[in-house]
Amino acid sequence: MLTTIKQKACYSAALYCLTFLNKTGATLTFCKGKSKEAEIKRINKELANIRSKFKGDKALDGYSKKKYVCKLLFIFLLGHDIDFGHMEAVNLLSSNRYTEKQIGYLFISVLVNSNSELIRLINNAIKNDLASRNPTFMGLALHCIANVGSREMAEAFAGEIPKILVAGDTMDSVKQSAALCLLRLYRTSPDLVPMGDWTSRVVHLLNDQHLGVVTAATSLITTLAQKNPEEFKTSVSLAVSRLSRIVTSASTDLQDYTYYFVPAPWLSVKLLRLLQCYPPPDPAVRGRLTECLETILNKAQEPPKSKKVQHSNAKNAVLFEAISLIIHHDSEPNLLVRACNQLGQFLQHRETNLRYLALESMCTLASSEFSHEAVKTHIETVINALKTERDVSVRQRAVDLLYAMCDRSNAQQIVAEMLNYLETADYSIREEIVLKVAILAEKYAVDYTWYVDTILNLIRIAGDYVSEEVWYRVIQIVINRDDVQGYAAKTVFEALQAPACHENLVKVGGYILGEFGNLIAGDPRSSPLIQFNLLHSKFHLCSVPTRALLLSTYIKFVNLFPEIKTTIQDVLRSDSQLKNADVELQQRAVEYLRLSTIASTDILATVLEEMPPFPERESSILAKLKKKKGPGTVTDLEEIKKERSSDMNGSAEPASVNASAVSTPSPSADLLGLGAAPLTNSAPPPSSSGSLLVDVFSDSASAVAPLAPGSDDNFASPDLASSEVVSEEPADTVHDADELFHKFVCKNNGVLFENQLLQIGLKSEFRQNLGRMFIFYGNKTSTQFLNFTPTVICSDDLQPSLNLQTKPVDPTVDGGAQVQQVVNIECVSDFMEAPILNIQFRYGGTFQNLSVKLPITLNKFFQPTEMSSQDFFQRWKQLSNPKQEVQNIFKAKHPMDAEITKAKIIGFGSALLEEVDPNPANFVGAGIIHTKTTQIGCLLRLEPNLQAQMYRLTLRTSKEAVSQRLCELLSEQF
Repeated sequence: MLTTIKQKACYSAALYCLTFLNKTGATLTFCKGKSKEAEIKRINKELANIRSKFKGDKALDGYSKKKYVCKLLFIFLLGHDIDFGHMEAVNLLSSNRYTEKQIGYLFISVLVNSNSELIRLINNAIKNDLASRNPTFMGLALHCIANVGSREMAEAFAGEIPKILVAGDTMDSVKQSAALCLLRLYRTSPDLVPMGDWTSRVVHLLNDQHLGVVTAATSLITTLAQKNPEEFKTSVSLAVSRLSRIVTSASTDLQDYTYYFVPAPWLSVKLLRLLQCYPPPDPAVRGRLTECLETILNKAQEPPKSKKVQHSNAKNAVLFEAISLIIHHDSEPNLLVRACNQLGQFLQHRETNLRYLALESMCTLASSEFSHEAVKTHIETVINALKTERDVSVRQRAVDLLYAMCDRSNAQQIVAEMLNYLETADYSIREEIVLKVAILAEKYAVDYTWYVDTILNLIRIAGDYVSEEVWYRVIQIVINRDDVQGYAAKTVFEALQAPACHENLVKVGGYILGEFGNLIAGDPRSSPLIQFNLLHSKFHLCSVPTRALLLSTYIKFVNLFPEIKTTIQDVLRSDSQLKNADVELQQRAVEYLRLSTIASTDILATVLEEMPPFPERESSILAKLKKKKGPGTVTDLEEIKKERSSDMNGSAEPASVNASAVSTPSPSADLLGLGAAPLTNSAPPPSSSGSLLVDVFSDSASAVAPLAPGSDDNFASPDLASSEVVSEEPADTVHDADELFHKFVCKNNGVLFENQLLQIGLKSEFRQNLGRMFIFYGNKTSTQFLNFTPTVICSDDLQPSLNLQTKPVDPTVDGGAQVQQVVNIECVSDFMEAPILNIQFRYGGTFQNLSVKLPITLNKFFQPTEMSSQDFFQRWKQLSNPKQEVQNIFKAKHPMDAEITKAKIIGFGSALLEEVDPNPANFVGAGIIHTKTTQIGCLLRLEPNLQAQMYRLTLRTSKEAVSQRLCELLSEQF
């Protein structure tokens, strides 16, 4: 920032000097040297002349002094050092002539160092000009302060400039300069700019009639609001009001600020950025803001009013900033979908910058549950961009978007396309692509054979970029799953037969064949001797660590295949092994040879038995990718991705983990393990509904033991040093209770609460009557939170029905950091209320206390049930008791979109039954509420009336209270 300001001052000075010296003819005689040496000689002569003029007995008039100071400035801009003339420039500041004062300020802005002894004199001259109330002189003084921007100037003027800015008699041009000058001082010395009465008054500059003042004030307020949001929260409504006036005005209404038929584009962009400093506003203001954003999106669809690039640049700048605001709020499904469709039109635009920006914005949109499906519709266009795009940066954004839009429905297609691209990808991004392919294959593996094939193919294509974490994972999955071991052994055996194999493939092959080579030894084509010869043929080509692994494989073969024991002993006994220069290889050869010679068969079988299953833990591949992309911040909470399938994948940690260590599962492992018994060191039984790999999107540093259905140990684990769940209600008000609560009825992940200090994000999953919720607390400030104490509170009526256990968090939360709390949930019986999350902490010496409803609702324990039309209506008739049915007719609160309605019903937890209702416009669902004590069947029917913009919702369950509660929850979604 400092360099940029200095450069602008230098450009301004150079332009003025050239103009002035050219008028006087000085430039022609000053620079007429024909070589560098001649120029230096001429400059030295001129410097001597100027020095003599300054030191002469005859006093120089203002014009002469200005001319010589201007020459010195020009000489400096040519690249020569200037060590005199500073005092003469300071003297020019006291002149009453504008041109003389201007040259003095230019010289000081460019040549005077912030540590100069003249700063005090300069400050006095600036004070005189600021007090003069002459707008021209005040403007020059403010420009000088901004250009120098030293701490000394901040100390001298930080208290004075805000007064000038908010004074009623200050001219508009001076207000502009004052706002930008104050912004410069705040950026260089924020601790010296006091917050005071002026902060509330500067916000009202957003209503100023002069748009130049509004533009400068918006830049200042945006920067101040990022550090002190509470002081400037009133700016939101004013910014929305001003933005509304701009976007609804015609280009002729704001002629002075219309740029190529786009009214005030720079101001619009700044206002949209200011609004991104705050969460969505109150409903009244939000409605007006939504109208503004819809207007901007509508204007993007209009034919261009000019074919010039300046018009499209200005129009698109406003559009992209509006889309950024829509993404930031993440609260209006229609706007998110419209933004996605608009960006989709740019994916094939001839302008490279637009394609890049569209891909980048769609990456963020893909993480929203409302727009994820809309983003997926552009998958073919993105894949085509990956194949045909010339610009490497655009191709990289296309890879990022494919990664973001991936889910179970398209994982195999996306992974295949990324593997194809990997063969020709730029070397600078290959490692990142490898990590992304590994993560997607791990997260969305539909079966184990596809995962093994994908990773082996990955090693074949880009083996040099496959880190140890990636091939570790393959081994761990194979060891932990009995049903894939034979396939993995066969596959790596075939892969090793290629004439040239990457060393990572040799590592994987050596490890897997050493453990499970016996599973394919019955085939003559993969007999024990052939397996050994195949591995040993790669031995001399490998590095020392890989050779050490192969020696371990050989001794494993001695146990698996006694018939080739002599052959292996001959290899171990060879001089190349026993006398190897590497100590590690020599020691292994000696010890393995001795072990195979003196140990009995039983001892060998015990020592060399199969590796036990690895403990289920969080994947380290995603951590490596995050490290490569940069450290996470509080905004990571907004990147929590909604899981779109009830079953999750489970996996293991690298081989360096001690197999006997205490199991520490990932926070998301099949919720991570909701359908499996607690892990032990013995192999888990295969389960058709069990998970494959860990949810690598989990960020958790701490983890908890997996839940087992019906196990009392779920709430007595030693890993969960439970913080007490108290029963009394909090004294403070629950923030935005209904709005926040209903937002999460049909989704499990997202931002639950946000203010200027704290952001709370949720990530949760439920299986039958059990659930686990991860609460992320993000400190949005730069100051520590002390005595940070979140507590989950259940009322007396709720406690018997809902069993909760929480894990305590660190009482200190650093600025910009986030901490995580785990909540284990068991639904004992149906319930009507929701628990309260109470958070207490100290911020800057002030005690903070807030409460929000925790979105644990009865429908979270819904399990979808598929049934035919006949079965549905048969069951519907069985639930004909008046007490079993609840019906609600209500006005639509949101646009009646069929796709969004389907998504909400599925998100509510029931199965969406197609072709069941005779009226195809109606929606029918079925499911079962699971509690510890009972199961409650539920049927629902939603009948929309588009003409009347109304719905009729009918629910039938075997329990009246459940029908009533589910009807209340679902009605609020439409």
